[in-house]
Order: sequence, then C-alpha cells, then structure tokens
Amino acid sequence: MLYSAIQAMKNRILVTGAAGFIGSNLIDTLLKSGDEVLGIDNFDVYYKRTIKESNIEDAKQHKQFHFQEGDIRNTSFLDDSFEQFNPDLVVHLAAKAGVRPSIVDPHGYYDVNVIGTLNLLEMMRKHNIKKLIFASSSSVYGNNSKVPFSETDVVDNPISPYAASKKAGELLCHTYHHLYNFDIYCLRFFTVYGPRQRPDLAIHKFTKALYGNDSIPFYGDGTTKRDYTHIDDIIQGITNSINLINHSGGYHIFNLGFGCVYECSYCFLQGYTNSPGIILPANIPHGVQAKQRFKMTLTMIRE
Repeated sequence: MLYSAIQAMKNRILVTGAAGFIGSNLIDTLLKSGDEVLGIDNFDVYYKRTIKESNIEDAKQHKQFHFQEGDIRNTSFLDDSFEQFNPDLVVHLAAKAGVRPSIVDPHGYYDVNVIGTLNLLEMMRKHNIKKLIFASSSSVYGNNSKVPFSETDVVDNPISPYAASKKAGELLCHTYHHLYNFDIYCLRFFTVYGPRQRPDLAIHKFTKALYGNDSIPFYGDGTTKRDYTHIDDIIQGITNSINLINHSGGYHIFNLGFGCVYECSYCFLQGYTNSPGIILPANIPHGVQAKQRFKMTLTMIRE
C-alpha cells in the first residue's frame, strides 16, 4: 500500500532537534508543503554550533517557521513552547547520537534520550497533544543474528548505552499509547547520509578526505556492512508517517532504510576511484564494532 498517496493535511508541527542533520532537512520539506513549524534545539556541543545555525538559515526566512533555543530536559521551556505554539503533532528527533560516545558518557545519553523523551511525552499529555513521530535507531537490533531485521524481532539485548536509550524511548512511547491513547510511530533509522550530515559520520569523513586528498581512518578491516540510507528517503519516510498517523493512528514501529547493505570499504573505493590519487587508509585499532549485517525489512512506510 502506498501511503504517500494519502492527501497530506496542513499541520502545526513541533520538531525537536530542529537544527540537526535530519531535523533541518525535514523542516525545509514541511515548510514547502505548507505546514507551520516550531523548531527547538539546544545547540549541543557535540559538533560546532555554526554548522547547526547554517542548517536552519533558509528556514528562518520563512514566515511559517518559528524557532526557540532550549533543552528538552527543561520542563519549563517545554511547557512554554507547547503553550505558545499548540502543535497538532510532534516529531521528536532531539537526542545524543552515536554508539561510541555513549560508552564514554552513558549518564548524559540516558539524561537526554530517556528523561528528555519522558519530559516531552508528559508535556504532550498535559497539553492534550496525542500524535508523535519518534526517531529511534537500527542500533536497537544489537547483535541479532537473524537477518533481515524485522520490526517484530526481539530487541532486548542492546550492546551500547545509545541503543539502550533508544529502546527505552520506544518502551516509553508504547506506555503512553497504552495509558493515554497516544498515536505514536517509532522510526528506526538506518545509517543516514547526505547534505548536512554530522561531521563525525563515515560518509562525511570520506568526502572531506577525498577533497583534501587525505587518508581516511577505518575501524576494523572495512568489511563492516551497513544499510546506507539517503536523507531524502528518510525525509520521505517521515512525511509519509505524518500523513499516515493523521489518518490511521495507533502504535507502530517501522524500519526506515534503503533495504540493501554495502561494505564500508566499498563506499571508500567508490569515492576514491576517480580521485587524483588513491591513498591507503590509516588503520585504527578495533573499537566497538558496528553490526556486520545490517539488512532490514521494509514495511508499509516505504512508497
């Protein structure tokens, strides 16, 4: 079934993590569709504030866009935002991201990704807002040996604090669906890349190295496989989810990815084949290894 065919409603949408990679791309698309958007972001120091400010420069010129700087851990800030904007729907993208950094700072990840999500759900309950799109992650699948990954798989064995925090977010969402009849879709993103990608991610590093004719670091031997998903496909999946939740509701989990896996070394070679000179990668000792098999099933969100 093609859910993009459902006639889109014009919405008042609150987007958390508005100045980030996915959030800023989503907001541009929502504004083009005629939606009114309130974006909130705390400009976390994980990467440069100037990058995030640049991400929302165009949106700030749009009369249908409003922006407030603040933190989802601050309940007074959230209360004011909901009171002033009165959204129809919330897209919750704000989070501390990344597997390896979460091992260094597990308390910080729990605070933002779990307590922050709980704060948002409580604020929705207080203001009688009952539609939420929640950004989860393919990391919840951990070391599952069954492939392709399916939304019905048991994901009770995360292997990083980041993955555990996203699983906890899904559980909180289900709880609020059960207790208060919220309509919530949890979207498990698979390795997103494209314009405005975070500078710490592989494709961004590869591209920067290509332009600088530099060597690039590898974790492991380059055979790690991922489902690399372009940002345009992720945005289409989110907007399809918004259209669907406005018509169908309920609680659902959806994998959101390309549906095909590539080795890290393949991405490297594709970028360097036509470069002025191929430079061998500088090996880095094995750290926390990414999942070797990240193939997943696609469900009714896919067009």
